[in-house]
Amino acid sequence: MKSNQPIGIFDSGIGGLTVAKAVKKQLPNESIIYFGDTAHLPYGDKSTAAIQAYSVRIAEMLLEQKCKVILIACNSASSAAFDLVTEYVGKKAKVFDVINPTIDFIREHHSDDKIGLIGTKQTVSAGVYERKIKELKSNIEFTALATPLLVPMIEEGIYDDSISNSIIERYLNDPALQGIKSLILGCTHYPIIKDSISAHYLKNNEVVEVIDSAQMVAKALKAFLEYNQLNAKEKVLQDKFLVSDFTASFEHTTKTFFGKEVHLEKIPIWDELN
Repeated sequence: MKSNQPIGIFDSGIGGLTVAKAVKKQLPNESIIYFGDTAHLPYGDKSTAAIQAYSVRIAEMLLEQKCKVILIACNSASSAAFDLVTEYVGKKAKVFDVINPTIDFIREHHSDDKIGLIGTKQTVSAGVYERKIKELKSNIEFTALATPLLVPMIEEGIYDDSISNSIIERYLNDPALQGIKSLILGCTHYPIIKDSISAHYLKNNEVVEVIDSAQMVAKALKAFLEYNQLNAKEKVLQDKFLVSDFTASFEHTTKTFFGKEVHLEKIPIWDELN
């Protein structure tokens, strides 16, 4: 691994852009290669085997792009495929997920709280957060709720309006999430609606910290690169945004996130499998 190699980031769609944006803020000299597997979104309702197959193939592609880091910017893929991708990549690159940095933050700041999580069906049913929180041997009371409508809603560009707010309200009022002190956004799409989630608690006079995994993983990545002297001293490569299928909402959201025209490149990563 060399410091001037890019950072590879992947997700099923636009959600991982929240991670990419956080990484760029923390590490402005780094070049990123972002891959949105829009042909298979959402990952949250796919089988573990399918997600593992997608993730390994994407990791292979990012290794071909000479990435020094492969960041799994998807909770569903992190829970289903982190160990497998790590084993596949070996010493060719460092693999990060979005779960472990969040768990580290919880251990340091919320060891005595009742903590809620919202995520995809895959993330909730896999139970990775619950297992890792139990391993902390703390006084945390943990509860999780699958919120499957949120990802397709966000992917369709439906957020910050009456429709999205009604869906968010319905989920956050679920009995499973009552009395929590912190809420983990267990999907990298969800920071896009973080303001709406925070507004719900403010309106109801509830003090709930909304935990954004994108910020956690960006800080962990920065610490790793600096400690190992792998952080880029200057930007030498242009960022790339790759997709497995073009979607209008992906292009619009990418422009919105980065404040400029972003060239999307479709790559035939799945052609040989079809």
